[in-house]
Amino acid sequence: MKAQENFSVRMNVKTEPTDKIDFNETNIGLSFNKKISTKNSITNTLEYSNLKVNYELESSAYDNLDRFNQIQNKFEFSHEISNTTNLNFSIIPTVNFQSNLSADAFSVLGNFDIKQQLSSNTSINIGIARTTVFGSPKFMPTLSLNYKVNEESSLLIGFPDSKISYSNNIRNKFSLSNSFNGNFYHLDAQNNLNNNASKASLSQMTSALEYERNVDKNWFLNFKAGYDFDKKYNLIDNSNHKVYDFNTGNGYVLGIGIKYKQ
Repeated sequence: MKAQENFSVRMNVKTEPTDKIDFNETNIGLSFNKKISTKNSITNTLEYSNLKVNYELESSAYDNLDRFNQIQNKFEFSHEISNTTNLNFSIIPTVNFQSNLSADAFSVLGNFDIKQQLSSNTSINIGIARTTVFGSPKFMPTLSLNYKVNEESSLLIGFPDSKISYSNNIRNKFSLSNSFNGNFYHLDAQNNLNNNASKASLSQMTSALEYERNVDKNWFLNFKAGYDFDKKYNLIDNSNHKVYDFNTGNGYVLGIGIKYKQ
C-alpha cells in the first residue's frame, strides 16, 4: 500500500508583462495521493498563490490594487466503475482576497466527470465544472479526448485544456498546450472605489511550450514560454458585471518551476 502513496511539493514563478501592466505570480502547492482500495483513490492538494500587479505607465486611482492572494484546497475522488469507466469528482474550497481575509472571499469550485475508455489508446472525459476560467465562478461543461499516439507521444483535445506531449526518454518531457484560464479576487472594503467594484477579474487563453526535466530520482524542473491571447483584466461588481476595463492587451508568458515528488 505504501508504494501506492505519492507526495509532492512544488513551487512555480510566472511573469506576464503587457504594454500597460505587468503580472507576476508565485505559487506553492503540496499534494498527496493515495489508492484507498482496489477501485478508489483520493488526491488532496493545498495551494497558495500570490499575484503582484505593476502599473508601469501611469499612476491612477487603482494603483493600490497591486497584490492579490489565493488559498485553496482541492480534494479529488476517483472511483473505478468498470475496467473501462471511471467516475471523477472534486471539490475546491477557495479564498481569493486582496489583503484582508473575510467571509466574502470564500467560494466553492469543483467538477464532476466520467472517463470512458474507448480503446487501448483512446479515452473521453465528459462532465460539468464550476470554474473561474473566464474570470468569475461559473458552471460550464467540460469535454476532452485523450489519445496515446505511441510510447513517446500523447494528445489531449478539449475544453478548457488541450495539449500535445512528447517524451524522448524518462527524464525529458516536452508539451505544447492551449488553455483557457482565469481567476478573481475580492477587493478590500477600504478601497472606496466609486464604481461599485467588489472584485478584480482576470482571464486569458494561453498557448505555451513547456519542458520538464527529471534532474534526479525525485526532483523535477519545469520551464514554460508562451503567449496570452484575449487577455482581460477588469473590475466587476457583486453581480459579476464589468465596471472598469484596464485594457491591458495581450502579452507573453514566462515561467519556471521546481517539484519534489516521491
